[in-house]
Amino acid sequence: MKEFEELEATALFCPNCKKTVPVRKKLLLVLPDGELYEYLCPFCGTSVGSKKIKIKPQVGIKKRPKKM
Repeated sequence: MKEFEELEATALFCPNCKKTVPVRKKLLLVLPDGELYEYLCPFCGTSVGSKKIKIKPQVGIKKRPKKM
């Protein structure tokens, strides 16, 4: 189902705080095929999850060189 491909986590369980907490999303890496994000607990800073967003390849149009 395409509707669920771009879900964002708003709250996850923090094993350090022992409760569900609202999360902050932080960009970790920019990769050739996408971006890797990490979800952090706002209270203790523990990593509680990650997500990779794939970037669609850009299709470019190349111009032919002019004939002389």
